[in-house]
Amino acid sequence: MKKYLIVGGVAGGATAAARLRRLEEDAEIIMFERGGDVSFANCGLPYYVGGTIQHRDDLLVMDPAAFKKLFNIDVRIYSEVVSVNPEAKSVQVRFGDTQYEEHYDALLLAPGAKPLTPGIPGIEHKNIVTLRNVPDADILHKLSHDYPSGRAVVVGGGFVGIESAENIRQQGLEVTIVEAAPHILAPFDTDIVVQAENELRSNGVNLKLGDGVKEFHHEPDGSIKVELSSGEMLEADFVVLSIGVRPDTGFLQDSGIDLNDRGYIVVNEYMQTNFKDIYAVGDAVQTYNGQTSEAGSLALAGPANSQGRLAADNINGAQRKYRGFVGSSILKVFELTVASTGMNERALQRQGLVYGKDYRFTVTFPADHATYYPGAKNFTLKMIFSMKDGKVLGAQAIGPKGVDKRIDVIASVIRFGGTVQDLMDLELAYAPPFSSAKDPVNMAGYYADNIIQGMTNPLLPNELEAELNKGALLIDVRNPEMFTAGHIKGAVNIPAPKLRTQLDKLDKNRPIIVSCRVGINGYYMERMLTQHGFTVRNLMGGFSYARWFALDIQN
Repeated sequence: MKKYLIVGGVAGGATAAARLRRLEEDAEIIMFERGGDVSFANCGLPYYVGGTIQHRDDLLVMDPAAFKKLFNIDVRIYSEVVSVNPEAKSVQVRFGDTQYEEHYDALLLAPGAKPLTPGIPGIEHKNIVTLRNVPDADILHKLSHDYPSGRAVVVGGGFVGIESAENIRQQGLEVTIVEAAPHILAPFDTDIVVQAENELRSNGVNLKLGDGVKEFHHEPDGSIKVELSSGEMLEADFVVLSIGVRPDTGFLQDSGIDLNDRGYIVVNEYMQTNFKDIYAVGDAVQTYNGQTSEAGSLALAGPANSQGRLAADNINGAQRKYRGFVGSSILKVFELTVASTGMNERALQRQGLVYGKDYRFTVTFPADHATYYPGAKNFTLKMIFSMKDGKVLGAQAIGPKGVDKRIDVIASVIRFGGTVQDLMDLELAYAPPFSSAKDPVNMAGYYADNIIQGMTNPLLPNELEAELNKGALLIDVRNPEMFTAGHIKGAVNIPAPKLRTQLDKLDKNRPIIVSCRVGINGYYMERMLTQHGFTVRNLMGGFSYARWFALDIQN
């Protein structure tokens, strides 16, 4: 009878354990978990803090007794694996004051990651907390209720930081997010993330961007003063640290198992370490980007679960290859949904790719379903593609409805190496309550194809000023009421239905830029004017997109 040991009992480890049992009924399977909970919903922790998930037990998907009854798996909680000896094929386990040895035929490492706690002066305070497991959630849940009209500072504008801030704010507390980078949510480009930032502000969350924490000052009354790098001082009753994670692999340092310079476990395409009977999955492993083949790590539950299943298959004798991560993610920000997949512009530029030459993108503002059916809501969809071969490189979206399924569709296209032509050709489910006959994903493909074919050459809002300085004429083709309510300084208002009648008044030697509300009518007018001999570019996304940039808007 074979004996399998699993270190870590949350996403990847629990999935691997259950899969191994389904594959090998007679194997002995032992799962070690340093904490007291296994297979808990760590992605649900902020929502328990905020009260959306009302019962703590709802976070506990499985417990040791359930694992034993359902899968005959020996789950040992409060059991910390402190060392691994690959030559002896054994691990040392600490349980309370005792330590013992277990041998294995195969070992799966899923230790996960732990929150970063940098050496900021004053960081050791009972009300400076992280949010990584159920006990952490218990502490933060209590703090939120202990200070019903209190002040909370969240350090870090990543996913957990934003979710924590939203849920604490919904409890009625004053909340400030401190982010050292210029913007929150690193997977998103600035043009998308500013909308999320505005949603946070409109719901009473204060943002301190481009500013880090210098020191925490402990006050006599138990409160905390958070001194920022800029010198500004914030008052807080408690602080949530959410500035990233690092692999929890200290116990492997002297094991001979290959780790990279950041402590991540190095695995091959079979999730196998440099020892043939030791596998690793989840937040603590270095895998690779499925689009670029570059080594990387990704702390998300989806990849951890798929890696766990794959590793279990390979322990059982299969030769299944991991295909790398795409990096799909989604987040609730009050009434908006923000989601992304694939690469953003910063990732492309780090590879030396240049906008216009190597890649371009589309920005559209579609409705989530047919506009004649009640309740339609517009969202923003940005899709990035290669100018070389039309391959879809990434996408981001934000809006109240319809975001998740569009990003999921595009993520699938990216996974299979699809192109903008594939987006055009997708046959997606349609009925008026759910979508439009030409789905927003199809429309993004049409738009990109028009760019590749030279049918349109959209101008980005941050390129507008230079073109106007060179003498271009900006024509706003919206109706006069919209124009009066707000327009870009210097624009001339000629509504689209009247533009054909004004052609004799336009100078064919002067470049023209057309702008509308979201870019569609601007494109129609661009095509019309181009075929009449004018040099024309359409402003990407129209006025709706331009207003997210530092343009001179007149009201």
